[in-house]
Amino acid sequence: MKRLIDGIAGVMGRRPPALQVAALCTRLRKGRPQVLLITSRGTGRWVVPKGWPIRGRSLAGAAAQEAWEEAGIRGQIGANSLGSYRYGKGLDGGLSIDVEVRVFHLRTQNVSEDYPECDERDREWFFCDKAAELVAEPGLKALIREL
Repeated sequence: MKRLIDGIAGVMGRRPPALQVAALCTRLRKGRPQVLLITSRGTGRWVVPKGWPIRGRSLAGAAAQEAWEEAGIRGQIGANSLGSYRYGKGLDGGLSIDVEVRVFHLRTQNVSEDYPECDERDREWFFCDKAAELVAEPGLKALIREL
């Protein structure tokens, strides 16, 4: 019985994280890159546009869709991920799951004032050093600083 319980615990301890995609939206100002941050709907923390993969779209395409829906941003998105970070996503009932977020660089070409979540979030452009200070996730801080 102990062997069975140890085996189950071992398998559960190695459960792969859920996968989300994010768009790291940038623009140049005064010759320096700026990063767009948006507020999360739940906590109001500064985050980047992110969400779950979308059936029928590449991971980069899903990240671009999230940038549009959550921030009103359209642009040129890189096909390859800049990297990834992990965070604990809170669920209803106080539980959380481990989520890996693959981040794609989106070079901003158009900023719309009217987009699906414009009444639900704030958005603001920050130079990289300030943006890195404002986000909570260490892995995301590192990706922003690499810009």
